[in-house]
Amino acid sequence: MAACVDKWNPAYASCRLSNSIYQFMPDCAMTCPVSVTGTGNGNGCCDSGDDVWDEICAEAQADAEAEPLLRMFYGELVLSRPSLEAALAAHLAAKLCIPGALPQDALRDLLAGALDAHPEATRDTRADLLAVRDRDPACAKMVHCFLYYKGFLALQAHRAAHALWSEGRAAPALLLQSRASEVFGVDIHPGARIGAGILLDHATGVVIGETAVVGDDVSILHAVTLGGTGKVSGDRHPKVGNGVLIGAGASVLGNVRIGDGAKIGAGAVVLRDVACGTTAVGNPARAIGKKPAPQRRPEDQPGVTMEHRWSDYVI
Repeated sequence: MAACVDKWNPAYASCRLSNSIYQFMPDCAMTCPVSVTGTGNGNGCCDSGDDVWDEICAEAQADAEAEPLLRMFYGELVLSRPSLEAALAAHLAAKLCIPGALPQDALRDLLAGALDAHPEATRDTRADLLAVRDRDPACAKMVHCFLYYKGFLALQAHRAAHALWSEGRAAPALLLQSRASEVFGVDIHPGARIGAGILLDHATGVVIGETAVVGDDVSILHAVTLGGTGKVSGDRHPKVGNGVLIGAGASVLGNVRIGDGAKIGAGAVVLRDVACGTTAVGNPARAIGKKPAPQRRPEDQPGVTMEHRWSDYVI
C-alpha cells in the first residue's frame, strides 16, 4: 500500500483533479460556476455555457415534448431554473423539507448558500452525473438521474452537508444528514470526505462514517457499510482509494485502506488493508489474487468499468 498512501493526506485534495473523471469533462463544466441564486424564467436554459446542465435541459425538453403530462413537472424542476446549482437546491429542498417544521424555501436557501460558498461541491456533482450516465446501463439520460436517482440525490445532500460541516455549522449539517437518511435510505455522516465521479448504485442501505475518505471514480452498490468497529474513537473509518468498486452488501470496518483499483466482492467483510488492484472476497475478506493487477489508466479502473468478475490473477 506504500504507493497508495499520499491520497489520504489533506494536501492530496489540491491535485486530485488530474487523475479523476474531471479530465473527461467539458472545460466549461469545471471553469464556469454559476450562482445558485435566482429563479430563472426558462429562457436560454439549453445555452448556458455549462455542457452538463445544457444536456440535462435538452433531455428535459425532449421528454416534456414527448409526454405532455410531464411538461409542468419538468418545467418546475429543470426548465425554469437558471443553473444546475439552483435546480439542485430547489429539488433537494422539496424532497427534504418538513411541512410546518422545516419550510421548503428556508431549506432551499440553506442548500443554495452552502453550494454557492463551495463551488467544488457542484463541480463534483457534474462528475457524479457523468459517472452515473456512463456506468449505469439503466440510466438513459442524465435528467433521469438528476430527478429520480436517490443515490445521486443523497450524495448531493451530503455534499451540501459536508460544506456546512467544514464551516463549523454542525447543527444544519446533521439536519441534512438526518433528513437524507430518512428520505433516501442513505446515511452519510457530514464529516466524511467523498471525491468526484461517484456512483451509488441503487444506494439503499449505504452507510458511510464520519472519518471515512472515498477517492475519485468510485462505485458503491447498495447495502454497503464503510463503518467503524465500535472499539475505537478518533480516525476510525475506512480510506477508499481511486477507481475502487465495492459490491452489494459489503462491509469495510475500521481505519483500513482500500488501494486504488481494488474490488471488494459482494457480501465481503473487510477488516484489513486491501492492496491496490487486488480483489477481496469472503467473511473475513481475503485477497484472491496472487499479485495486484497491473496499474490501469483511470478510465480502466473497476470503479469506472463496473467489472465485477474476479481478478485475472486468481489462485
